[in-house]
Amino acid sequence: MKPILRLYRGYANEEELIVFGHVFRPNNTGDYEFEKKRFKNARSILNMFRVKTIPNAEVFLELNGEKIRTKTLKDGYFKFCIPLKHELSYGWTDYYVSTYYNNEEIREKGTYVRPHEGNLGFISDIDDTFLVSHTRNFFKKIYILLFKNINSRHIFEDVVPHYQGLSTAGRYNKEEQNAFFYVSSSEWNLYNFIVKFTAKHQLPRAVLLLKDIKTSLTDFLVTGRGNHGHKFDKIKHILEFYPHLQYTLLGDDSQHDPYLYEDVCKIFPLTVKAVYIRQTGAHKKVKAEKAVKNIESMGVATCYFKDSSEAIAHSKKIGLIK
Repeated sequence: MKPILRLYRGYANEEELIVFGHVFRPNNTGDYEFEKKRFKNARSILNMFRVKTIPNAEVFLELNGEKIRTKTLKDGYFKFCIPLKHELSYGWTDYYVSTYYNNEEIREKGTYVRPHEGNLGFISDIDDTFLVSHTRNFFKKIYILLFKNINSRHIFEDVVPHYQGLSTAGRYNKEEQNAFFYVSSSEWNLYNFIVKFTAKHQLPRAVLLLKDIKTSLTDFLVTGRGNHGHKFDKIKHILEFYPHLQYTLLGDDSQHDPYLYEDVCKIFPLTVKAVYIRQTGAHKKVKAEKAVKNIESMGVATCYFKDSSEAIAHSKKIGLIK
């Protein structure tokens, strides 16, 4: 059996292209079937955490008629950070990466985005920000992940019109969407599920930046938990990669988003335009309220909301959307 080459959505600015992915050992599980029900869905989810990666595998990026070579890291992850000699086109563009097995080429197509020129960028968490996940309740979260397929997972009411409005905010041409990123503590194991879910609900097409791959069923039990420092690092990287944009950060109060976004606002005092925090419990959290008020004291528009209709009204009030 051949190794599996998986590519993720990449991104570019006027000076650099970044694309990335994983190389996995062959397996007999096939592609993950997210429309299976109950135990069949659970099996598909668990199989995502039984993957085995290939370290130090050679991979080749095709760019401008040449093949650029690198090798995977210990966890099978590879990343190409390529300085550009020629300007790339705006919008979404295909890219190709290949690897070799027994002298046979394995070649896959991915996509990357160079956002159209504009002033706005958006960074959103996933679990309990737009995807109902019950992160605060460990057993309920695991049950839903295992036994609710993609068709029975829920999205918060009015999230879609809010995100669609943000993706085209300030645009005369609705085909030219703003830069959108989903940054989450979910692992790369769940990449395909997230892509399918966001497409199903017509959420903005976005670059995903997730947590390191997990390769055991034991890891599955702590999915989305642990240190959230990687989210800060990834958000910081985005703001530095596209420094001319004014960003809106969207998250929830189930874990660390209010405090993480507070730190981002302190380090980038001229870059963050607005912060939205979803209330996930019956009452607002005192610590989260304190963080939100501190963010607001730094001149950033804030909205700590229960329902997305409140967030939409706030976005209209500050002129973010019409």
